[in-house]
Amino acid sequence: MSTRDLDVSLGAAGVGGVSTTEMVLNIGPQHPATHGVLRLRLTVDGERIIAAEPVIGYMHRGAEKLFEVRDYRQILVLANRHDWLSAFNNEVGVALTVEHLLGMEVPERATWTRTLLSELGRVLNHLMFLGSYPLELGAITPMFYSFREREELQAVMEEYSGGRMHYMANRVGGLLHDLPEGWLDRVDAAVEQVRERMPELESMLLGNEIVLARTRGVGVLEMADVLAYGVSGPIARASGLDVDLRRDEPYLAYAELFGEGGPGRVVTREEGDCYARLEVLSEQVHVSLDLARACTERLRELGPGPYDTRLPKVLKVPEGAHYLATENPLGFNGYHLVSRGDKAPHRLKLRSASFNNVQVLREMLPGTVVADMVAILGSMFFVVGDVDR
Repeated sequence: MSTRDLDVSLGAAGVGGVSTTEMVLNIGPQHPATHGVLRLRLTVDGERIIAAEPVIGYMHRGAEKLFEVRDYRQILVLANRHDWLSAFNNEVGVALTVEHLLGMEVPERATWTRTLLSELGRVLNHLMFLGSYPLELGAITPMFYSFREREELQAVMEEYSGGRMHYMANRVGGLLHDLPEGWLDRVDAAVEQVRERMPELESMLLGNEIVLARTRGVGVLEMADVLAYGVSGPIARASGLDVDLRRDEPYLAYAELFGEGGPGRVVTREEGDCYARLEVLSEQVHVSLDLARACTERLRELGPGPYDTRLPKVLKVPEGAHYLATENPLGFNGYHLVSRGDKAPHRLKLRSASFNNVQVLREMLPGTVVADMVAILGSMFFVVGDVDR
């Protein structure tokens, strides 16, 4: 065969003269490229991803069935664990759903304290992802800075609840206990410390040339896919979806905070790429710090008062059903409670944010290269326990 004939033969065989065959790669379920026990089944042609299938269920613990054999006080213990980075926010949703069926009015002091703790929890969640995302891209330094800021807020959360991860501070009808003496001052000091030092962390992320090169224009999530898959939270807002339940279907004290003249605002971007998702997460930290300061000011104005509601020894919820959705740090958390008048739920169905945010990967990954898969996956900001429940 002549040299010319050989060139023609190789050129017909594949791109760049190299014959390629589709190959199936399993990323996970335990793999350095996945932040959790998640499996991605990729079909690749060379370096190009042809198809992607998220395979979930490796951390399934049957929380929704366990709810059915626990009373209404005990289910809060289970509810704060599926998204372990948003534990307090998870508790609030369940407590509010139960309180609605009970027709219970929660003391105003408890409502504002819950709102404060929810926003501190949101900052803790976002700081974790702001530190871990560059770690997945190969940069370890931002993680140290994000954990320094987390420790400031963890200290006041631990002082109030006694826990660092699973706070168990909510009770049906209110909270675990009243605010410790001088605690609001320590919260303000922690908030201002984090606000003052956030530019240091942001300069390593948003101003980093390597991060820009790995994220800008990469992993674009189209609005059509956001709507089709029910994607929510910071990921959806980075694609231009101007929806935030704190403003649009307010609960706790958010109606006032997101009302006219309030510090609440919805952060959005239009690009929908990995960098936009990082930007939204970073800016939302500042919004939540503003909301936390507004809550401490209001709690000072309210002064001492009740923080919980007296409950019967055996708590039974009247027969009925109720659905409540909250704006958790990672997106919509829905709680559908069905009661038959017993002391345990007949059914409590969770709609978790991470489940939808992971499923859309099947639309985002095809067409990209394997090297970008890690950048895209990390930018989706999910917790695997929140996917599997």
